Order: sequence, then structure tokens, then C-alpha cells
Amino acid sequence: MEHVITRTVKTAAPATSVQYTRSEQLAGQPPHPFSTEDLSIYYGSFEAVKKVNLAFPEQTVTALIGPSGCGKSTFLRSLNRMNDEIASSSTTGHIWMDGQDLTAPETDVIKLRQQIGMVWQRPNPFYKSIYNNIAFGPKYRGVRKKKQLDEIVESSLRKAALWDEVKDRLHDSALALSGGQQQRLCIARALSVQPKILLLDEPASALDPVSTGKVEELITELKKELRIVIVTHNMQQAARISDYTAYFYIGSLVEHGKTNDIFTNPENELTQEYIMGRFG
Repeated sequence: MEHVITRTVKTAAPATSVQYTRSEQLAGQPPHPFSTEDLSIYYGSFEAVKKVNLAFPEQTVTALIGPSGCGKSTFLRSLNRMNDEIASSSTTGHIWMDGQDLTAPETDVIKLRQQIGMVWQRPNPFYKSIYNNIAFGPKYRGVRKKKQLDEIVESSLRKAALWDEVKDRLHDSALALSGGQQQRLCIARALSVQPKILLLDEPASALDPVSTGKVEELITELKKELRIVIVTHNMQQAARISDYTAYFYIGSLVEHGKTNDIFTNPENELTQEYIMGRFG
């Protein structure tokens, strides 16, 4: 049966209705190759994210927007089980990827995080050389031949649009790079293990406008190969680089749809007020 992605129906309060429908629900089939189903995330007894249903099409950028504290970063971290590192965190619902439920206890989170890479708000290069930052992941996975590592390092840096800037100083400390270069290095490090999905938590918020532009260009290029999910407080950035936008408010997914529709003709009044800058 065909899976259908729809937009949330307009409501006067934060919506919790699904953004897709699926006739196979009772059969237990996932609605989309990468999606969440009734995903709730708790810190202790506090429900930070409330039954979110969201699908991420391939070769697209999905922007998660909303005021601070609305749950979007918590939701993002859940997609590769990073919230597992928080002792008080627990999850209900499902995260589907290629027919497998990533919330299942038997999920190998190390392998999962190779498939779903993450880049944080502030650049966090290892205290290693540029080369060894990129080679770290492949070495962990068992790659030992120098020629193969050299190829991975060059390929990853090229994909991150950083190779031409660092190719003559690969063995210098990564900490000597500028902030924008460090962030692209972190993206290259994530790409070195060939993920299927890339999660970005406000990757340009600490960067200057020129570096921000380079990161945005990079994201646009990378979506040709990856699904990308990005949290951003920058409405202009979301409008520029994303194909889909999801608006969160007080832990609920209020509205989700094509970015142009969300920014020009939102169906929910809360979405309109946030985009217009009336709160948040």
C-alpha cells in the first residue's frame, strides 16, 4: 500500500497529529525508510518531546525550528540515540530506518552512530592533527592501510570543501584552524565513516557570516548523497537551505511541510506567529 506524507491540520493549540498516514500500521510496517512514530522523550517524568511522527525523505534537508526549549534538539539527538548518554532520559515510540526499529534494546548504538552522524553547535575537533581527526573513525572500524586511509581523508575533506585549504598541512593541529574550518573538519570527520544520514545541531550559530555561507553551501551539496536534518534558530537559513521544515513548540510538532509552504502559507497560527517574529 502507498505511504502518504501529509501536513498537519491547522489547530488552535500545538498539534500532535501525524504528518503521514499509513494503511499498514496494524501490520507493524514502518511508514518511511527513515521516520519516527509516536516518539516521546522524557527527562525523568518530564515529557520533553510528545509523540512526534515525522518522515525524512532521501536527498533532502529538513530544518527543525522553534523557540528555545521546545524540544527540537532533544528530538534531533534521539535520532542516533545520543540521549542514551543522559541518565534521566527515556524514550517511547519508534525510530524507523530501513525497516528496523532503532529504539530496540538490541540496537548496536556504535554502528548506528556510524550510519547517522552528528555535528554539534560548536566545533569540537579532537586534540589531534587534521589527518588523524578524519582517520580516527575509519581506524576504529579496522582500516589500517595507509593508502586507504589517505584516500578516505582526502575524499572526506573534499566533500567538506576543505581539502584545498588544508592539503599542505594535514599533520598540523586541527585546533590551529579557524572556527569555520574546524566546523567543516567536524563534518568531514562525520563523513569519513560513510553515514546515510547527517544530523546538524545549529552548526553555524557560532560562525561568522562568511563561514556560515560556506557551511550552507556544503549542506546543499551534501544532500545529493545524504538525508540531512538540521536544527536552526535562523529563519533565513532554514528558508535558504531546507526542503522541508518542521515547527516545534513546547515539545509538540505543530506543523511540517515543504519549506516554501511553511514560510509563505503556514496552516497553523502558531507557526505564522513564530515565523513573523512575534515570539520565541
